[in-house]
Amino acid sequence: MQFTTSFVPEIRFGNNLHETVGRAAAGLGARRAAIVIDGFLAQAGLADAIAAQLAKEGIDSRIFSSFSGEPKLKHVREATAVVTGCDLVIGVGGGSALDIAKIAACCAASGKDAMHYALAANPLPENPLKKILVPTTAGTGSETSATNIFASAEGKKLWIWGRETKADLVLLDPVLTATLPSNLTAWCGLDAFIHAFEAATNRNTHAGGQFYAHAALKLLSGALETAVREPQNLEARGQVLLGSCHAGVAIDNCGTAVAHNISHALAGLAPVHHGLATALGFEATLGWLVEADTPELNAAARACGLGSASELPAFVSNLMDRTGIERALPKAFAGHDAAALAGEMRAPENQPMRRATVREISDADIDAFAQRIMALPKTL
Repeated sequence: MQFTTSFVPEIRFGNNLHETVGRAAAGLGARRAAIVIDGFLAQAGLADAIAAQLAKEGIDSRIFSSFSGEPKLKHVREATAVVTGCDLVIGVGGGSALDIAKIAACCAASGKDAMHYALAANPLPENPLKKILVPTTAGTGSETSATNIFASAEGKKLWIWGRETKADLVLLDPVLTATLPSNLTAWCGLDAFIHAFEAATNRNTHAGGQFYAHAALKLLSGALETAVREPQNLEARGQVLLGSCHAGVAIDNCGTAVAHNISHALAGLAPVHHGLATALGFEATLGWLVEADTPELNAAARACGLGSASELPAFVSNLMDRTGIERALPKAFAGHDAAALAGEMRAPENQPMRRATVREISDADIDAFAQRIMALPKTL
């Protein structure tokens, strides 16, 4: 087998590393920085604290925090306007904040709109602004990946891909994840687990990606429940955060599969947390998937401490039970049926995940999966 592993940014790991952002920015030669940060983190004072660090290093700063939920085109455009004129972007928060920061760093450098790059329509700029990424949730792995997700003006999930969007420096600080509520810890953690699993088992997998994916599966299998039940346990928080980061490297190399086809399709119908949607899609398809019984599926099972792939469906359902994940969709899905979800699963933007799945997904399979998902209660 021949493969190439993608560029992995410099990664620093440790408690309270968020207190070193100013020095890190100075080390990258920044003179004017933009901080793209989740709104609730800005309100809690973190944005001002980082701005003070930057000022101490003689670096002017601006703050963009006017967004919530999944990233939308309007958020990316507003962020780009703030970032323009800076030489560094600092993304702080969950995957939405990081993706917005990464896309804005490219758009500000080129002067082009995000839609110019959506679905790889055009090459990204060769010299984007420098980027420091500080994840505060442990799920998306956006801090190390070249994939960036946002919703179009019509609400459809789109992606921008390219190494130009990747960070120059990643700061992994378990302290910043300790206040994440238990439901979000579980949803994000399952998202990271599924990133690792799908990267390790899909048609595009290779040994370079599996190295990170298997490490992530081991970390997340061992620590996620503790992180949910003991939110101030920084050792568990750190293992989940590192697992999420490793899983991000894995999907950057090998991509995802059917669970993400479903979660992206769900997001095309109504607002839903990506981690929850992916977990629901994973549980609904895993029994079908492991019937393939490939060496890669069995290797992933062993990374979770299991004997074989056949044990995975019960293991994952049990993990979801232990971390309190309710099998339900938001109330906004009450107006949609299985046919609508199946249509989204067949949409062109979701076909790479369908094709990557190790078992061929027929139209009948799509219909069955959609029926299974849309039969869930709409109570959240």
